Amino acid sequence: MDSTQIVIITVITVLTILLTVIGIQVVYILLEFRKMFQKVNKMMDGAVTLSENFTKSVSEIAGVTAGIKSVFGLVNIFKKKGDKEN
Repeated sequence: MDSTQIVIITVITVLTILLTVIGIQVVYILLEFRKMFQKVNKMMDGAVTLSENFTKSVSEIAGVTAGIKSVFGLVNIFKKKGDKEN
């Protein structure tokens, strides 16, 4: 074998090993990204649930407030009728 062939075979072997190691590291990085995005997705689901519960509570409070206003409106109507009769 010629010295040039030995150098080429050595370079090809080293590059193959390096590219294999880099490929494995890329796979690990992609797996970490996947785990990170799954955690972010869970947090976003929790935030959506929290905002839905908050919206539901606010709408229930608004309903109670509307009910109280209607009761006071009826009381005022009956008061006015009572004042007119006297």
